[in-house]
Amino acid sequence: MADLFHRTPVPPLAESMRPGSIDEVIGQRHLLGPGKPLRLAFESGRPHSMILWGPPGVGKTTLARLTAHAFDCAFIAISAVFAGVKEIRAAMEEAQFTLDQHRRRTLLFVDEIHRFNKGQQDALLPFVESGLVTFIGATTENPSFEVNSALLSRAQVYVLEPLSEPELRELWERAHTVALPDLSIDETALATLVGYADGDARRFLNLLEQAATAAESSGTRVVDGPLVEGALSMNARRFDKGGDNFYDQISALHKSVRGSHPDAALYWLTRMLDGGADPRYLARRIVRMAWEDIGLADPRAIQIANDAAATYERLGSPEGELALGQAIIYLAVAAKSNAGYMAYNQAVSFVKKDQSRPVPVHLRNAPTRLMKELGYGHNYRYAHDEPEGYAAGETYLPEGMREPGWYKPVSRGLETRIAEKLQHLAELDRTARKNAKDRGND
Repeated sequence: MADLFHRTPVPPLAESMRPGSIDEVIGQRHLLGPGKPLRLAFESGRPHSMILWGPPGVGKTTLARLTAHAFDCAFIAISAVFAGVKEIRAAMEEAQFTLDQHRRRTLLFVDEIHRFNKGQQDALLPFVESGLVTFIGATTENPSFEVNSALLSRAQVYVLEPLSEPELRELWERAHTVALPDLSIDETALATLVGYADGDARRFLNLLEQAATAAESSGTRVVDGPLVEGALSMNARRFDKGGDNFYDQISALHKSVRGSHPDAALYWLTRMLDGGADPRYLARRIVRMAWEDIGLADPRAIQIANDAAATYERLGSPEGELALGQAIIYLAVAAKSNAGYMAYNQAVSFVKKDQSRPVPVHLRNAPTRLMKELGYGHNYRYAHDEPEGYAAGETYLPEGMREPGWYKPVSRGLETRIAEKLQHLAELDRTARKNAKDRGND
């Protein structure tokens, strides 16, 4: 029994595989390759404060530890989830003691730095400014929004990327050599693990460890597709409902529709649904796309988007999501125009800056005798009584205001016909005004 309780715990595979030098780091070649920023920083011999921004499992903590090791710094790690001003002050006292007693600098690693509020970040700032500590913050959120400008200006931001499929496969080869020499994985199982890891090295190694345990329990040393599917609990792909990843995927969906690529639009829609995005939110965005990027080039797109949103409300998931998918396809292949969107924005901008121009007298309503005596509505021409249902030469803008020309139909879809009609009406106006001018000269 004594052996049971005193046995040294075996570290998780992800911990035992942690690189011992930057040359062992898999991924982040854009930062660690020859001549790249972090490689040059390591070679310079001069540590600097930095913020490592990237999704989970891409090496932020590893790079912080390697930095401390490379520059022979004491290493203090705190988590912004649990730490506050008290913990920051305690860490600074420890750093000062290490400097005074051992003439050794300290590297302070703050995980989830975006969780610190302004007061906590301000408490850290003087010690970074003084150089007492080299500060490294790790965040999965955009530091431009989550880290105050004073702290941000004193730290270099490095963007870390998810590991690619070849890099995860390289990680398997290393794990096979170093920690799992007796385990073999067939291609189907490896591809499944790589897919579910979604660029996260820690998740990949955890899944790999679970697969190895499942194989051992089954009395085999071969991990195949059925074993992976049956034995492992696969989580949804990485998706942050409030962070940059969320808005990046929405942006990709919108731009795929705008770019008339139905397959890409479907991919991003289903990626977001698979990750847990609210279908009602996606339905609202689909309606917006119809108005913003298709508009009057194909008004049917607006109706289809609205119908898809209503269908989802009636059917719910998963049946209602089919309607959203088909709406996305239609929007992607529809004729595109942002003419109405641009015209509206220009009108809004003009009105905000312009004076309050009075309504022309002939356009005013005249429900009372006084208003009629003042000339309200006098000489108004009722368009339905005019040839072609159009009062050629009539003016509708305030007096002295030039024709702004905000709405410019594109030569696609229904707007081609709209443009032709507007050109025809403009010609009728020119003719009417010329005739009026000729009569005035007679």
